[in-house]
Amino acid sequence: MNWKPELDELARREAFAREMGGVDKVKRQHDQGRLTVRERIDKLIDKGSFHEIGAVSGIGEYDSSGELQKLTPANCVFGRARVDGRTVVVVGDDFTVRGGSADASISAKPLMAEEMAHDFRLPIVRIIEGSGGGGSVKTIETKGAANLPGGIGGTRWYRFTTENLSRVPVVALGLGSVAGLGAARLAASHYSIMTRKSAMFVAGPPVVKALGQDLSKEELGGADIQTRAGAVDHAVDSEEEAFACARRFLSYLPPSVYELPPTLPCTDNPERTEEALMNAVPRNRKQVYKMRPIIEQVVDKGSFFEVAKNFGKPVIVGLARLEGRAVLLLASDSFHYGGSWTADACQKVVRWVDFAETFHLPVVYLMDCPGFMIGLDAEKAATIRHGVRAMAAVNQTTVPWCTVILRNAFGVAGVVHQPADRFSIRYAWPSAYWGSLPLEGGIEAAYRADIDAAEDKAAKLREIEERLNKLRSPFRSAEKFWVEEIIDPRRTRSLLCEFARLAEPLRKAGPPGNMTIRP
Repeated sequence: MNWKPELDELARREAFAREMGGVDKVKRQHDQGRLTVRERIDKLIDKGSFHEIGAVSGIGEYDSSGELQKLTPANCVFGRARVDGRTVVVVGDDFTVRGGSADASISAKPLMAEEMAHDFRLPIVRIIEGSGGGGSVKTIETKGAANLPGGIGGTRWYRFTTENLSRVPVVALGLGSVAGLGAARLAASHYSIMTRKSAMFVAGPPVVKALGQDLSKEELGGADIQTRAGAVDHAVDSEEEAFACARRFLSYLPPSVYELPPTLPCTDNPERTEEALMNAVPRNRKQVYKMRPIIEQVVDKGSFFEVAKNFGKPVIVGLARLEGRAVLLLASDSFHYGGSWTADACQKVVRWVDFAETFHLPVVYLMDCPGFMIGLDAEKAATIRHGVRAMAAVNQTTVPWCTVILRNAFGVAGVVHQPADRFSIRYAWPSAYWGSLPLEGGIEAAYRADIDAAEDKAAKLREIEERLNKLRSPFRSAEKFWVEEIIDPRRTRSLLCEFARLAEPLRKAGPPGNMTIRP
């Protein structure tokens, strides 16, 4: 006698699990333009690499003789898989079973996914669609009591979610209506993506309507709202694009903080020069210019992967490679407040500088910052408080740092272009211009008596400006060794690639000891 009957029974139960919520619910998912959780996992991972855990868990229906008639699977699917050959944990919500609500799931499954990522030091990708919290209003009746948030045994998941942010790469994809704990799971990540047809909110339109706000899902928590608010990093048009972004993001990172980011073969000449850089920054300091083409010209071709584009727009952030070595790249965008650091730009810097420290990524900063944003709106946003937090985050880093000053460096925000009290590499282009505050607007106050006494006030102002601008020349600063090197812009790529080579042996695997990790 062998165990074939039991294996046949296992196969029958697995077949029930693959039916998910049933033919009608699967059809409804497809009719609304969304994939099922199993289809999503298949498209995310390397073909055939998914090792599922707990596939036959769920709610069984038995006849009077105790024989299984039907199995409704738990609406959480998870296991191990490979992405570009590297093992990751994948956990996904099945919206075809009770709309992804947690009262149709088994809480131990998403918890175990987080535990596996934590203890085996594996990246985790969450595919989120539903609430994933304590259940619906009906749960009170079905359970016979009201759920106490964070009650006995109810906080273990939160512990691992928090700790994983300081331990392994965490990617979250919002692929439908995401509410409550589902929204927290999406936001509690290093990189979050949502499709433009998706929506995320703490509570959905029916609940919010009780506050007198009658809004659609898109109006309440659509992609434009969440990416501008910084709650979600990126919005895409299709689920396939979301999977591609998740794979690419992970490609720059180590499996955990206990390893270093991978270095890939590079066919782009590290000594490549770009004539266009000679004209990249206009002589007119009031004229804006495009930073992203500059980035593309100095990093490995096609390697720049921008994140959080819609949030904190004065600062551009992304991952890139220099001669195959991964770095975090910060850059100023003069199209938004001249590159001044707004409150949300400061928050963006804090988050991604922390991220670089966590995963041992050297930082490159292409700087053009005229200072913190000023004015009434800036004061109402407590910009200086957020700015000081950004300064603290930069100063706490231990990863190698290289700054290239392209144009402006002024005020307290100008100070925050490299870590304090340790060596970092710094270059300046001939277009660089710096000081405690810009001359524009300050001359009239500082030289008011001279200007008022002059017969031709406008000519006197121009004379003072010309005199001070000569003193502002970066060459004067270089004479005093107040800046280390002024470089030909065309050499920027070569020097940044050299920085990446110098930084490589300085990176140290292991958890950062002095960082506060933030989602």
